Amino acid sequence: MKYANRLFVIASLLPATLALPLEAKTEKTDMFIAPFGGYSFGGGQFEINQLDDNNQETDNTQEIGVEESSHYGFILGINTNDPGNMYLLYSRQSSELKSGGLFTPDFLTSLDLDYIHLGGTLYFPSGDLLPYITASAGVTRMMPDEWSTETRFSMGIGGGVEYNLASNFALFADIRGYATFINSDNTLFCNENECLWHVTSDLMWQAQANLGLKISF
Repeated sequence: MKYANRLFVIASLLPATLALPLEAKTEKTDMFIAPFGGYSFGGGQFEINQLDDNNQETDNTQEIGVEESSHYGFILGINTNDPGNMYLLYSRQSSELKSGGLFTPDFLTSLDLDYIHLGGTLYFPSGDLLPYITASAGVTRMMPDEWSTETRFSMGIGGGVEYNLASNFALFADIRGYATFINSDNTLFCNENECLWHVTSDLMWQAQANLGLKISF
């Protein structure tokens, strides 16, 4: 139940924002590309049960999390006249999986983490300053060294502000939260012979702070 209210908010906002392009006027729209960089935080912790050489559960239950680190990516989309936009977002974080406490974490494996999302944005213009809210849905790819790539459905929600420097250039800053749906009845990170863990959590949470440049054409 502790996730129910959060998921309800995300789910309720997502259809509305993704519907923006469908309700757009027939006036001219502009494409844009927006490279960005930032910092991923929040830990993304979830509970796992370590497996033995026969892929059987052991008594070694612990929490693991994604180490905080920088990320980069880009957004490719179309501006609409609502005002708003629809977009494809790609984000890549090179990090590590660690277990243990905050001050004594144990390194488990290097990890690349990708978000690939389709989303929509709604602006609230005030001159050249454009505050906005955004929602998206797609997949999270978790790619550890020497283990299988895991792909899970995920949803995102965020808010930020954009400032127009010129007719086709703008700076933006935002904060986005991502919820990745981890299958609690599945193994995680396998190779040809064995798997590392059995997952006992349903969700992995992570937040991003971003700064970027939007170029319209």
